[in-house]
Amino acid sequence: MASDTRPNILFIMADDHASKSISCYGAGINHTPNLDRLATEGMKFNHCYVTNSICTPSRAAILTGTHNHVNGVMTLDSKINKHIPNVAKHLRVGGYQTAMVGKWHLGEGKDHEPTGFDYWEIVPGQGEYHDPQFIGPDGIHRERGYATDIITDKSLDWIKARDPKKPFFMMCHHKAPHRSWECDPKHKHLFKDPVRLPDTFTDDYKNRARAAAVAKMRVAEDLTYMDLGLAQPDGGSDTVGTKMMDIWWSHDRKIPDPDDVTQLKLIDKDDGTVFTFTTRKELAEFKFQRYMQRYLRTIQSIDDNVGRMLDFLEVEGLAENTVVIYTSDQGFFLGEHGWFDKRLVYENSFNMPFLIRYPREIALGSVCNDIICNVDFAATWLDFATLRKPTYMQGVSFRALLQQQAPTDWQQVAYHRYWMHRDVIHEAYAHYAVRDQRYKLIYWYNEDFGIEGTRPGGEEKEWELFDLVEDPLELFNCYPEKKYKDVVGYMTKLLEDKMEEIGDEPVHPR
Repeated sequence: MASDTRPNILFIMADDHASKSISCYGAGINHTPNLDRLATEGMKFNHCYVTNSICTPSRAAILTGTHNHVNGVMTLDSKINKHIPNVAKHLRVGGYQTAMVGKWHLGEGKDHEPTGFDYWEIVPGQGEYHDPQFIGPDGIHRERGYATDIITDKSLDWIKARDPKKPFFMMCHHKAPHRSWECDPKHKHLFKDPVRLPDTFTDDYKNRARAAAVAKMRVAEDLTYMDLGLAQPDGGSDTVGTKMMDIWWSHDRKIPDPDDVTQLKLIDKDDGTVFTFTTRKELAEFKFQRYMQRYLRTIQSIDDNVGRMLDFLEVEGLAENTVVIYTSDQGFFLGEHGWFDKRLVYENSFNMPFLIRYPREIALGSVCNDIICNVDFAATWLDFATLRKPTYMQGVSFRALLQQQAPTDWQQVAYHRYWMHRDVIHEAYAHYAVRDQRYKLIYWYNEDFGIEGTRPGGEEKEWELFDLVEDPLELFNCYPEKKYKDVVGYMTKLLEDKMEEIGDEPVHPR
C-alpha cells in the first residue's frame, strides 16, 4: 500500500501559558529557545484569542470547533458528551492515526472519556506534577517522574509505534504551568534575579467596570501558601502538604496581608529559609517574585520537552511533513493589573500564544497580525488533512494566513463569553465581549442563569470600551465618552452580528 503523504499534525498545548513567558514574544522575562524555534522556523501569531478564558470550555472549543453554547461545555464544572462529533473523529475516519496524551479536563468515566482517538492516556482532573496518575482505557495507574517529561515520553512512544504509512494527529497536553507551579528539581536554581514589576501591578481599578475591582485574583492578597511553596512557623507538614485542591478557596490558607507585616514570618517548605518583611509593599513584591520564579521554572521543563519533540522529528525525517503547533488553553495574568489567573477578557487572559511550523507552506520567521480564535483550530486541521469541514463547525480554516494570503473577507473579529458569574474562588463576573483590530467592547451582564458553581446575580450591568491603540494597557473605559459614541454604535452592532452568526443568545438591552 502506498504511503499517505498528507501532513502529520502535532498539537502541543500547555495550561495557563502566557505569551509573555515565551521569549520570542519579546517580554524578556525568560528564555525559551526551543519554543522560539517554532517562531524562527515557522510563524508567530500575535492575535490568537480564546472564546472562553478558562480551561474546560477552551478545550471543548478546540476539540469540536464550536462555541460553548453549542458544545454544552460552558463552565469549569462542565463535562463533554463523548457522543458529540469532534475533530479527532473526523480525522480518524479520514485516514489519520489519532492520539491524546496528558490533560483532558473534560470529564472522567465512560460517559466523558476521550473518543475519536486510537490511543489515549490522560491525567485525572488538573493532574499532578510529581509521580502523576494517568487514566487509560484499562484504568488508573501511577507513573514515577515529572509530569512534563512523562507526557512527552508517552507522546513520543506512540509516534514511534505508529504505522509509518499513515499520517498522525497527536494532541500532547501538558499540565504545566498550571497552579501550583511545582518545578522539576533540576530547575530550582533558575530565575533568581528579580522580574520587572508590570506597569499596572498596583492598578487601582479606577475608570473601569466594578468587575475589575472585585475579582479575587490579586497576587498581593489571594495567593495561597501552596501556590508559593510556603508555610508559617506554626504550620507543620500536615498543613503544608494538604492536597492543593482543598485549599485554593479556603480563606485561612491565603497568605496574610496584615497591617503590621513585621509580625509575619514565612518559611520555604523545601529549604527552611525564613522570610520577614518591613512593609506591605515589600510583602506584595515578594509574593510576585516568588510567583514568577515558580511559574517560569515549570515552563522551562515545557521548553526542554518541546526541544525533545522537535529533535525527534528531525532525526526521524518527519520535520518537513509535520505541522507542529504550540499554544495554551488561554492566556494568563503575570501580575498585570495586580493579578494572577485568567477568566477575564482583558488582553493578558484573552490572548493565547500560537506558534506553528510547517516547512512546506510557512516561510521562516513569519509573523501574523490577523485575528484567529481557538474555535478555528479544528477547521484548519481538517484543511491540512484535505477533509471537508462539517457544517456544524463554526470555526474557519486560517491556512491561507500561514501563506500570508489573508482573504479579503477575513473576519478580524474575536468573540468571548465567560459564563461563571462570581465563581466561588475568584468572584469573576459573567460577561461577553468582541474585539477587532483596535477596539474591545465588553458587556458585564452579571447573571448566572443557574450555571453550576456560581452565585446569584443581581448586580448592575456595565459596559466597557477600550481603545487598544491609545490605551493598550486597558486602563480607561471610554464607553461613556462622547467622542467614542460612533465607535460604541459600531462595536455594539459588531457584537450583535457575531452573536447572531454563531447563535449565542444576547442578554443586553438593544
